Amino acid sequence: GTRMHVPVGDVATLIEASEKLAEKAAAALDGTASSLHALHKAEQVQLLVRLAADSGARRGELAALRFGDLDGRVLTIERGVSGEEVGPTKTRQVRRLTLGRTTVELWRFSEAAWRRRAAGKNEFGEWLFSRGLDHGRRLTTSGLGHWFAELRDEAGLEGVSLHRLRHTVATYLVGRGDLLQAQQRLGPRDASTTLRNYAHAMPLEDQAVADDIDEMLRTSGNLQAAPAPAAN
Repeated sequence: GTRMHVPVGDVATLIEASEKLAEKAAAALDGTASSLHALHKAEQVQLLVRLAADSGARRGELAALRFGDLDGRVLTIERGVSGEEVGPTKTRQVRRLTLGRTTVELWRFSEAAWRRRAAGKNEFGEWLFSRGLDHGRRLTTSGLGHWFAELRDEAGLEGVSLHRLRHTVATYLVGRGDLLQAQQRLGPRDASTTLRNYAHAMPLEDQAVADDIDEMLRTSGNLQAAPAPAAN
C-alpha cells in the first residue's frame, strides 16, 4: 500500500524543535548530573531526527549505528536490531550512502562534545545513541522511538512517527524520478518493491510521450489530426 510520508514542512518543524530543545537544555545546565543527562539526550535527539530524515534508515538500523560507521561523508549501514538483538539488516544487505554536509557536521561536532564530556570517567563506547554518557550500551529501539515521540509531541505533530521519515526520503527521490537512487538509499531488495510502494509519487511527465504516440499513430495510418469542432 501507499507509504505515508512526513511533509517536508513538518520535517523542518521537527528539526527546528530539536534544535530549540538542545539550546534549552544547554541553557539549563547547572552542574548537576540530571541537567547533564538532559543535555546529552537533547543533543542525541537533534542528531537522530536529522540523521533519520537524511538517510532514510530504519529505526533498528539507527539503533545499531556505531561511531565507526561514518567515514568522511559515507555512512555504512550493515546491521540492524530485531527483538533488541543486533544482527544483519532486514534485507541482509550492506549499503553505503552519502550524508548531507550538515548532518555530518552535526555528527562530528556532537561526537567530539560527547567524548570530551566522558573524558577521565569511563572508556568511551562505540554506540552512536546511548542513555549513558560513555556510550557503552546502545539505546534500545523502543527507547529511540520514545525519544522521537517526545520530540513529535513537543513540535505538535500528532501521528508522525520515526519510520515515516524514511518514507519522506523515498517519496522525495521517487518524485524526482530517482527510483534506483531511492532503492539504493533505503535498501529494498529490488526496484519493484520501491515502485510498488511509492508509485503515487512518480512524476507525471509523459506529455512528450503522448505526443510521440499521437504522431506515430497518425503517420503509420496516414491519419490526419482530428478536425477542430465547427464554431456555432
